[in-house]
Amino acid sequence: MMGKKNFSRRDFMKLSSMASLPLTLGGFPLFTHGKPPAPFDTENDKILVLVQLQGGNDGLSTLFHADEYANLAAVRSNILVPESSIINFTGDYGFHPVMTGMHDVWDMGAMGIVQNVGYPNQNRSHFRSTDIWNTASSAEQYLTTGWIGRFYDIEYSSYPNGFPNGANPHPFALTIGNLISETCQGTNANYSMAVSDPFNPGSVLIGAGGNTPANCYGDALSFVNQTAEQTNAYSTVISAAAGAGNNLSPKWANLETELAEKLKHVSRLISGGLQTKVYIVQIGGFDTHDNQVIDGAPETGNHAELLKELSDAVCAFQDDVELLGVDDRVVGMTYSEFGRRIRSNAGLGTDHGTAAPLFLFGSCIEPQILGDHPEIDQGVSIDEGIAMQYDFRDIYGTMLTHWLGADEQEVQNIIYPDFQALPLFKASCALVADVVEERQFNLSLYPNPTADFSQLEFSGNGEKTKIILLNAAGGLVKEIANQPFLEGQHSVNIDLSDLASGNYFLRISSKGLNRVEKLMRR
Repeated sequence: MMGKKNFSRRDFMKLSSMASLPLTLGGFPLFTHGKPPAPFDTENDKILVLVQLQGGNDGLSTLFHADEYANLAAVRSNILVPESSIINFTGDYGFHPVMTGMHDVWDMGAMGIVQNVGYPNQNRSHFRSTDIWNTASSAEQYLTTGWIGRFYDIEYSSYPNGFPNGANPHPFALTIGNLISETCQGTNANYSMAVSDPFNPGSVLIGAGGNTPANCYGDALSFVNQTAEQTNAYSTVISAAAGAGNNLSPKWANLETELAEKLKHVSRLISGGLQTKVYIVQIGGFDTHDNQVIDGAPETGNHAELLKELSDAVCAFQDDVELLGVDDRVVGMTYSEFGRRIRSNAGLGTDHGTAAPLFLFGSCIEPQILGDHPEIDQGVSIDEGIAMQYDFRDIYGTMLTHWLGADEQEVQNIIYPDFQALPLFKASCALVADVVEERQFNLSLYPNPTADFSQLEFSGNGEKTKIILLNAAGGLVKEIANQPFLEGQHSVNIDLSDLASGNYFLRISSKGLNRVEKLMRR
């Protein structure tokens, strides 16, 4: 007869018929996600705020470049805001007219924008693409852990057993809202806790004392009681931080949106001394297949309302953390599962696309637009989206190495082996001294258009360089090279002879280099 083994969280999940439900009491998940992570580094008090734009944000209606306005008018005239209403903020770039808040953050020197962010072999399913962004998997991988969760697992693989403790008395990942974030899912449990109201996070009743039966049900009861004790302990420190914290920005006064309330809670908890490292907030509604705008008034409509909510909330948050004197510890980042297609549809909307701009905010963020503005072809097909220039996993990895204290090898293991750091932070703030700068290089692609073959010429930098070919929908067609190229000029043959006619995109990435070039096969 086998000896009795210790009851584990995984065992409980097998016994519970409701294991897949995000059960919460007082805003805290009870079983599947009721535990906190420990800090990445006890000497690092940096904080990351993730803002998830659920549904797929239309980047071409968010950020504009003057050179492409006429081309946009040719392919999405029924949803395009008037050029005169676009808010210019730097050079030829402009925001949607409702984004006055983002304009203010840019003027504060506290905003960075990364253009054309996505991943190879774009999946246009909401569920699958969200899973890819939350787990930082490739399109071909199916992972059960989130990118933040895997990092926590390196140091705190025993969690939730023994937590909270003297070294880690606080929850270190909070989702402000009712649903926990899968970005923080670890091997054994999710490191994120869901909290709707930090002033009244609630408590969980613990079962009556006394002897529990010596069987699996008794073990389950003991496990539930232990989880309840942990939940109550975190409830205490969260409510204490909310009570001790403050909000100073006058910009909150006229904001009654859900996102503003969530970010207001985050800044208050930070100022109140909560030692949480990662906060996640979510705003839904970006799946704008129809009625993205109001017919005849494209400055208004569902998408405009969402952009205004996002813009105003981020502006108030940044103003608040600066007034509270904690802005040098806090950066934020938006993400969405994909962008929208270049051509609008007849329903005054846009369909699932590929890459889109990603916004970074914080006093330590390098104020810049990283990457090239999308070039719009007036003859674009109905399926085409914006080609990926930057892999979102490089942004994640840079957040871990330059802000939260991971080393490059750890990031290569938990994100992906081809990780390349990006220049996202001001040099005075980054934990890594050698902040990579985007380098200029000579590149030519000819003939283009071509019938069968094209020649790519570029300058190597001695680093591993990856060259891939994508189709108009963001699908990976082929990997052309993934190897070091010595310094000097190189020539690579691009074979399109076995491909259908149409538009393709050649992406070249290496240290300090991310470029995408359109290549047409006749």
